[in-house]
Amino acid sequence: MHVIILGSGVIGVTSAWYLAQAGHQVTVVDRQPEAALETSYANAGQISPGYSAPWAAPGVPLKAIKWLLQDLAPLRFSPQWSWHQWRWMTQMLLNCNRRDYAINKARMLRIAEYSRDSLKALRTETGIEYDNRAGGLIQLFRTEKQRKASLFDMDILDRCDVPYEALSVEELIAHEPALARVAGKLTGGLRLPGDETGDCFLFTQRLTERCKALGVEFRFDTDIQLLRVEGGQVQSVQTSAGELQADRYLVALGSYSPMLVKPLGIHLPIYPVKGYSITLPVEDASRAPVSTVMDETYKVAVSRLGDRIRVGGTAELTGYDLSLPENRRRNVEHVVSDLFGGAADLSKAEFWTGLRPMTPDGTPIIGPTSYDNLYLNTGHGTLGWTMSVGSARVIADLISGRRPEINSDGLSVHRYTQKIQGDTYGEQKHYQY
Repeated sequence: MHVIILGSGVIGVTSAWYLAQAGHQVTVVDRQPEAALETSYANAGQISPGYSAPWAAPGVPLKAIKWLLQDLAPLRFSPQWSWHQWRWMTQMLLNCNRRDYAINKARMLRIAEYSRDSLKALRTETGIEYDNRAGGLIQLFRTEKQRKASLFDMDILDRCDVPYEALSVEELIAHEPALARVAGKLTGGLRLPGDETGDCFLFTQRLTERCKALGVEFRFDTDIQLLRVEGGQVQSVQTSAGELQADRYLVALGSYSPMLVKPLGIHLPIYPVKGYSITLPVEDASRAPVSTVMDETYKVAVSRLGDRIRVGGTAELTGYDLSLPENRRRNVEHVVSDLFGGAADLSKAEFWTGLRPMTPDGTPIIGPTSYDNLYLNTGHGTLGWTMSVGSARVIADLISGRRPEINSDGLSVHRYTQKIQGDTYGEQKHYQY
């Protein structure tokens, strides 16, 4: 069977790998000259199943108002004359309750845990290297209120059998010795020992070469224009290089997925949430992080990638704007300077931005559509790197007509248009987007 994958980020390339492993002929199409040059290029570097949680959480509406008024705000909102933006925000606010948060977090953990285990197996099978470390992730608390609020997350982690450690300041420092210099600013942390760190761009590029060795064809520098449909099926994809045909089609275009499928009557509740990162060379290893630290106050992650530090975070609801304003650089620079001052030279930093494809409930959209031969693997938000390998295995199984190893209920786009029964925590919900 011939499968065309639209998009060559980490989601598209991992999907290509597992589809090729299943014996299919695979073609990957992308407008960029090589793989992983958009959202997968310089993300925070976290592989964080334990930190997988929807942004739509209890108390977030009030927090969001406070964040907007904060000097180094983790959130920025630019209102637009966009029905898509306002409707997405309404959907997200409707999920900001304890019940929906628990349901959505459990779904996300299901994919993320599977993805982490699948990545380990892939690493063993291929020997692929990508500045990877398996030192866990620490969620860092600066206030007592943050530490107490983490008890609810711990309850969900317990229900999902995800290992964690509640850390005192002294225990924090034992795992991340450089934090001893700022111990007075901290109240504790939550450590997720199963989480990892790695360079998503490097991984995707190296997996692309392994895909080519399996016979996967990559058509780069090719604009994807539209899908031609007839009789309930996709007949072809029109591109700048002409019309391409296959038996199955997989959309893995991140934030741009809704634009492609909207003319087909498929409405994806995905909104581009803009994030920023800086990448710096390590100058003093004794002052640098060992693995990944997530600053709960500023929602910024600081990760160690070999001899580099990646600092990523913040969220902007500004549409498809890819500008790099200097005032947004301050957020990520402040966190690394405040926690790991002297570890790196900020003047040597590479400043980057990318668009995270967010769904209002936090869970990605993985599975079939109303068209027999059209599938989706998109909407992973800030967790595309974390969920990529597991999502790819699930979609490859579904396209191949196999039953996935994990429960795929509640993952497809159909959850937004029909009641889903029997999901984790006995979910029964109805959405219309």
